[in-house]
Amino acid sequence: MSANPIQLSEPNHNANVPIRPPMDFQSRGLRWNSMLRHLMNHLVTGIAVLSTVLVIVPLVAILAYLIYKGASSLNMDFFTHIPAPVGEPGGGMANSMLGSGIILLLASSMGIPVGIAAGVYLAEYGRGKALAMAVRFTADVLNGIPSIVMGIAVYSLIVMQQMHFSAFSGGVALAIMMVPTITRTTEEMLMTVPHAIREAALGLGVPKWRTVVSVSLRTASPGIITGCMLAFARVAGETAPLLFTAFGNQFWSHNLNEPIAALPLQIYVYAISPYDEWHRLAWAGSLVLILMIMVSVTLVRIYAGRGTLKGAS
Repeated sequence: MSANPIQLSEPNHNANVPIRPPMDFQSRGLRWNSMLRHLMNHLVTGIAVLSTVLVIVPLVAILAYLIYKGASSLNMDFFTHIPAPVGEPGGGMANSMLGSGIILLLASSMGIPVGIAAGVYLAEYGRGKALAMAVRFTADVLNGIPSIVMGIAVYSLIVMQQMHFSAFSGGVALAIMMVPTITRTTEEMLMTVPHAIREAALGLGVPKWRTVVSVSLRTASPGIITGCMLAFARVAGETAPLLFTAFGNQFWSHNLNEPIAALPLQIYVYAISPYDEWHRLAWAGSLVLILMIMVSVTLVRIYAGRGTLKGAS
C-alpha cells in the first residue's frame, strides 16, 4: 500500500460559474399566479358551500312544511285513538304507530343479522371466490329493484301460500330490502380495518372466528351501525311493499298472522281520500313518521359515537 496520502484537489474558485440573482417574489408573474390561486381557492370553497346549502335547504324546507301542516293536528287523541269512521271528526293513528313498530322490529330482527353475516363473509372469508362475487352482484342488483317489485314477490311467495295478508309478510318484504344495504356497508367497513390488527390477534393464537367477532366487527361497529340505520330509515317509510303484504287494518292488531296497520299505509289512505279531516291527519302522520325516523337514527348515532373504538384507525 502506498504511504503517500491521497491528494484532494482544491476547488477552483476561478471557474466561470454563473450566479443566479435572488428570486423576486414581487414580480408581476408571481403576483398574478398567487392571485389566481387565491381566486381558485375561494371559487371552489364557494361551490362546496353552495352544494351543501342546496342539499340542506330542501330537507329543512320539507321538515318546516310538515311542521306547518301537521303540528296543529297533533294531540293526545292522535296518539291514543284508532281512526274514526268516515264522517266523524277526530280519531288518531295509535294502531298505525304500533303496527309500524311491530313490522320494523320484525324486519330488523330478520334483515340485520343476515346482512351483517353476508358482509362478514364477503370481507373476511370470500375474497376472490366466485360465490362472493355472486353475493356482491346480487346485493347490488337488489339495491336497485323498486320496492313494489319486492312487495309483489313476497305476495307471491308468502301471501298467496297463506291465502291471507299478515304482518309477518310485511316484515319479510322490508327485511329483504334492508339486507343489500347492510351487506355492502358491512363489507366496506370491514375492509377498512387494518390487517395488522387481525394479524396481531391471530399471532396470539386467537381463532379466526373469534378475531372476526371480537376484533374486526368491534372496530368497524360504528360504520356498521350507521349502515343498519340507513337501511332502517329507507324501509320505515315504504308503502308499496306493505300494500301487497300487511294490507292495513283500521283496528288494533297484534297478531303477526293477521293484517296490521302501518303509518305509511294509513297516510296513503288518508292522502287519497276526499275528506279534509283525513288530509289533516295525513299531514300529522307524515310529521310523526319523519320525527320517529330522525329520533331513532340520532339515538343510535349517539350510542355508536360513544363506543370505545370509533372505527378503523
